[in-house]
Amino acid sequence: MNWCFATINNKFGEIYFEKGKSGQIKFLGHCYFKKEDLKTKEERDALKEDIKKFRIIYRDRKYKII
Repeated sequence: MNWCFATINNKFGEIYFEKGKSGQIKFLGHCYFKKEDLKTKEERDALKEDIKKFRIIYRDRKYKII
């Protein structure tokens, strides 16, 4: 199982996923958090990098990468 920070429905969150052999992504779940919950500088830097790359919409139990 892999995870990364992402913007999910315009909120900060963590997304959990698995990558298949063909490169297909299977989403397992997500959770939202507040930016103040990040304690270390490494977490804050990783958040800045990941949210630039990953924007996701979650609707009707389906994930869509935008």
